[in-house]
Amino acid sequence: MAGKPRIAIVGAGNLGSALAISLQRAGYTIDAVIAHSRGESLRKAQRLASQVGGRAWLGAPPVLNADVVWFCVPDAVIGSAAKALSAAFGPVSTKRAAKSPWKGRVALHSSGALSSDELAVLRMQGAAVASVHPMMTFVQGSRPSLLGVSFAIEGGPVAARTARTIVGDLGGEAYSIRKKNKAAYHAWGTFASPLFTALLATTERVAAVAGENRNMARRRMIPILMQTLANYASFGAGGAFSGPIVRGDVDTVQRHLQMLKTVPVARDVYLSLALAGLRYLPAKNKAALEKELRSARR
Repeated sequence: MAGKPRIAIVGAGNLGSALAISLQRAGYTIDAVIAHSRGESLRKAQRLASQVGGRAWLGAPPVLNADVVWFCVPDAVIGSAAKALSAAFGPVSTKRAAKSPWKGRVALHSSGALSSDELAVLRMQGAAVASVHPMMTFVQGSRPSLLGVSFAIEGGPVAARTARTIVGDLGGEAYSIRKKNKAAYHAWGTFASPLFTALLATTERVAAVAGENRNMARRRMIPILMQTLANYASFGAGGAFSGPIVRGDVDTVQRHLQMLKTVPVARDVYLSLALAGLRYLPAKNKAALEKELRSARR
């Protein structure tokens, strides 16, 4: 492709919106934003298209102008979305024969767990395909920068090369991942953000037992959370670990477990994380702590 390719975004959810805006700021033309249905899906596509200077379409546009089609839809519908678009365009007539409209184009999807094989129907029609997943969280109302974000890329060489160029223009860091490692990769990302958020929600429940409401608990936790992340960034997990387990304080752990009987889900989380801390992190008095924790689990 000469110059920066024109891009179509399929799906205007949190990821698709953040990606389209970042691409447009990086000098890419967003040719189309494709919605799967009327209602909120189409309205989101129209809002995003107006932001990035493209055009919103319900389903496939009549002509495929984009060089890159980027699927930003839920994992469960990537295959069906690709199939729907593959069937939407007729063959391009040439002097010699009919030619697939996907020949010479690149199709990408951004699932962290699924491989580029989800786009096999487009690959069979001549498209180069790859999966390109940013290690970043996207939620409603937030448009995170992609600067410095790692993108795991897996797929054919042409699509992977195109994806690497795009990621570089976004200021991200591209690296290769094997198909067989994608489920583990996505589980890793799930621990880093969604399950971390679940831990924070559990922490708020424990704060309630200490007499704090949710909003005040969140405000009062922010400094320690930010410092913990700063310590982790500077010193790694071992250097950031603090509290009763690293000190080997069995009595304090016993008090925690007794109190947490009033919040059984939080108690289960505490036990699992404390045992993980003993396994993966430095701690004193490990044998006594492990005995106490395993006894409490029974």
